[in-house]
Amino acid sequence: MTLKFIFDRLMAMIGLLVLWPVLLILLILIRIKMPDGPAIFKQKRVGRDGRIFTMYKFRSMTVGHEGNSVSVAGESRITPFGATLRRYKLDELPELWNVLIGDMSFVGPRPDVPGYADQLSGDDREVLRLRPGITGPASLKYRDEEELLAEQADPKKYNDEVIFPDKVRINRYYLHHYSFINDIKMIFCTILGRRMYYNNEYI
Repeated sequence: MTLKFIFDRLMAMIGLLVLWPVLLILLILIRIKMPDGPAIFKQKRVGRDGRIFTMYKFRSMTVGHEGNSVSVAGESRITPFGATLRRYKLDELPELWNVLIGDMSFVGPRPDVPGYADQLSGDDREVLRLRPGITGPASLKYRDEEELLAEQADPKKYNDEVIFPDKVRINRYYLHHYSFINDIKMIFCTILGRRMYYNNEYI
């Protein structure tokens, strides 16, 4: 995956250089519309080989909320402007810095909070060999995850028993059938909001 490593660093650097005006504008808007806290949200996530790292995002929730690690569409802790950021994935732009410094990749499993990926056992733990990604096959399949969870009587239970195991399955396939071309396709599908055929299903 040497090409992937070089691509990640190069494109993250270009992305930060090109998008810094957008990042600055969003930062200012967050401070105006959500003045009760910082513009940048920092959280510990599980990275490659189970190593804990700090992930950076634009803040989309109220400060001091007591919600759990599973986000559901329409939650009161998500601010109106935060919902807009999340809808268009703009809250994830600061993760370009995580890619640049090697904590993340453009494509890979989404980084989980401690208590999920780090608790995997058996063959499922092999997904920890991958750097977490801004997008990936599981992210594409569950791009409407928050809306799906909002339809469930017990969102956390549904996530733990249905969505999370399926994400592990998809990410294990990604590990064993890695393709740089598929990485590029996933990036474009993420940007354009399109689906692609992958492992005998549309994601």
